[in-house]
Amino acid sequence: MKAILCTQHGLPESLEYADADDPTPGQGEVLIGVKAAGVNFPDTLIIQGKYQFKPDMPFSPGGEVAGEVLEVGEGVSHVKPGDRAMALMTWGGYAEKAVVPGMGVVPMPPDMPFNEAAGFPLVYGTVIHALKQRGRLQEGETLLVLGAAGGVGLAAVQLGRLMGARVIAAASSQAKLDLCAEHGANELINYTEGEPLKEQVKALTDGNGADVIFDPVGGDAFDQCLSCINWDGRLLVVGFASGRIPEAAANRLLLKGCSVIGVFWGKFVQVDARTNMANFMQLIQWYNQGRFRPVISRTYPLARAADALNDMLARKATGKLVLETGA
Repeated sequence: MKAILCTQHGLPESLEYADADDPTPGQGEVLIGVKAAGVNFPDTLIIQGKYQFKPDMPFSPGGEVAGEVLEVGEGVSHVKPGDRAMALMTWGGYAEKAVVPGMGVVPMPPDMPFNEAAGFPLVYGTVIHALKQRGRLQEGETLLVLGAAGGVGLAAVQLGRLMGARVIAAASSQAKLDLCAEHGANELINYTEGEPLKEQVKALTDGNGADVIFDPVGGDAFDQCLSCINWDGRLLVVGFASGRIPEAAANRLLLKGCSVIGVFWGKFVQVDARTNMANFMQLIQWYNQGRFRPVISRTYPLARAADALNDMLARKATGKLVLETGA
């Protein structure tokens, strides 16, 4: 099979498009014939050796795929060969075939295209867990979403509205904010113009601040969020796309009565697979009802994975980027 291989840590240009051995599923695993693979920010980290997991080389990056079940290992009963499925793993998705843990395989809705399915599991799985289990988002609360036009940010805008929140989308350009408005954002903040982010949030909330803050950015934006969070607010730490891992001042947490809450969805899938599957059943129900669709901004052939990753690093992406294998 063809695969994108990381043979040394480095930037996307160091990746190789090469032949690789077909993988074989073991107990509790599923072999997927990959039609499409989602591109996500952690992929840019794992190839540089900056992610919390460091696989042995050579390896393929890629944490989510969609395709056809080719083979199932012992103990897997919820899918069978021939089924269309989307699936999650930590790495291995940038290939024509991928072995994935059975607990990470979800049957696809019959009419869902493969490119949408490849952009579905990681971002929407992360977001519904963040907003529901970690953020305890309630109808009528105000949700602030940073990096709101990116894949995970736009999913947070969509699901926040579906859960009944007033959504404030923060992004770096008017074009990105227009996209957020199309997908349900009630209020828009361009944090590269005008007053600082914290002042704009306070102005939109009568000085109270946001009840829940979804932060995949970190850095300076995180610092400002501690100044514009409501009493009993929940600041969700999703990632650090800005590059700087921030620190929370304990006195601010005390004075605001607020919480800074980590969102590590990959671990959640392992320790509470039942609740994770219930989350996916809710997501699929909403999808089948036409209440949201994944936003795929661009697709690339598998051989151009480096271009997709560089576009993500340059923050050119809105919505999801997807690789297609042609297999």
